[in-house]
Formats: sequence, C-alpha cells, structure tokens
Amino acid sequence: MAPKRPRVAIYFASHDGQTRKIVDRLAGHLGEHGVGATIADLSVGPPTIDTDADIVLLAAAIRYGFHLSAARRFLGRLRTEVPDQRIAVISVNLTARKPGRQTAEGNVYLRNWLKRTKLRPALAAAIAGRLDYPAYRWFDRMMIQAIMTISGGPTDPSTVAEYTDWAAVERLADALAALATTKP
Repeated sequence: MAPKRPRVAIYFASHDGQTRKIVDRLAGHLGEHGVGATIADLSVGPPTIDTDADIVLLAAAIRYGFHLSAARRFLGRLRTEVPDQRIAVISVNLTARKPGRQTAEGNVYLRNWLKRTKLRPALAAAIAGRLDYPAYRWFDRMMIQAIMTISGGPTDPSTVAEYTDWAAVERLADALAALATTKP
C-alpha cells in the first residue's frame, strides 16, 4: 500500500480577488513539493471542514481593519474541529507591503486577530495584497485612501500597485509543505 500523500486544505475569503490569486499560487507550489491541495472559497457558503488534511490553511483579506466576516466565522468553526497545531493562517493586507510587517509580531491586523481568537497556529503570516483604486467603489476608495493617508501609503486615485511578494508566497508554500510532511 502506497503511503498517504500529504495534503493541505485551503480555505479563503477574498474581497477583490487577490487572496484567490495568492492561494492559487500556494496550491501550485505545494504540488511541486508533492503535497496535494484543495481550495474552498468561503464566499460560496460554509464548507465542510476537511479534518483529514495534514494542514488546514485559512487565508483572509482585510477590509477596513478587520478580516472578512466569512473568514472570522469559519475560524470559529475550524477551531472546534482541528487542533491549533494543524492550522495555518495568512492575512492578506496592505500593511504587509512594509518591511517587517509579514509576521504576527510585526503585523497589527494579524497580531490582533490571533490575540482576539487566542489561536496558536502552526504557521501565521501576512502577505501584501494589491491596491487598485480605479476598481474600487467610491466609498471603498475613500476609506482606503484615508487608511493610506494615516499609514503613509499612496493616495492618488489612479494608483494601481501590486504589492504581493510572489517569492514570499512560494516560501510560505515551502513552509506549509514542510509542515504537511512532518508528523507531530
């Protein structure tokens, strides 16, 4: 009998599509390590939690300072079915565009989320997203510009900036693969 292939179950909540692009890249890179990956979009309804996966990853975008509500609700369910040491979380936010803001210690959104939930995941990281003012509705653009004014980011309404560090995404996939193939 062949050994079971390690597997990562990926659940994500995306607002503008960047988180989806990130999890797609993660899944592709996991495959290069021989680690299977499934992807579930939390916006289509509450999925069944894959409790047989070696690692369960939740990737969530930020909107107005909070992770999307679908991700927050899912994490509450996830914690009742999967032990923390098999959970990984990725926060996708524009704060992570700055040096030193890719860890739970350095990223206020991720740090606060973990503190509020008392989660101690096997892996926690922040990845910068994409800023696309022309694609945002008026209210979203105004709110994001206000946040960018406070944080020293770009406020020109014509700005489109890809902040995602794709090499860092692949390093995260490497770390997830290592976790999935290491038995506790």
